[in-house]
Amino acid sequence: MSIYTGRGDDGETDLRDMSRVSKASARIEAYGTVDELNALLGTIRPTDYDDVNDHLSAIQNHLHIVQADFANPDPDEDDPAIRPDHVETVEDWIDAYDEELEPLTSFVLPTGSDDGAALHHARTVCRRAERRAVALAGEEQINEDAVQYLNRLSDGLFTIARVVNARDGEPEESPEY
Repeated sequence: MSIYTGRGDDGETDLRDMSRVSKASARIEAYGTVDELNALLGTIRPTDYDDVNDHLSAIQNHLHIVQADFANPDPDEDDPAIRPDHVETVEDWIDAYDEELEPLTSFVLPTGSDDGAALHHARTVCRRAERRAVALAGEEQINEDAVQYLNRLSDGLFTIARVVNARDGEPEESPEY
């Protein structure tokens, strides 16, 4: 299998159903930003924490499903799709990690250990992916569970960043107004 085909040289690409769209389309922007998030998470893993590694690995696999979901304008029942149980899984992780943390009393600056700061960065890319997905949903029918997953995942990445920083002994900093 050749890595290059030349089919994208004209500024278009194939969707899962083999229809052609502009590389600047809202659909490509949405799943391209999810791909960026996935690659960023790959630079963080492995961390020093097995539970975090396991969750980041699962998230990376979920993000591949989101990409497949967004790349498919006309999905069948058996096509990859984010489901409510994916969202619930992230919620369960957030709840479990929250038990380790002091309650939030203010905003926190996105900083800390290398992994903690990178997870904060990943959260911002996740929020951008969510905005791109919302823009796509404004133009075309998409799986609403995928948008909800990205929304919940950004909360999850924030919580994981806080946990990693706490475990690494990095204090949280609040912004000064």
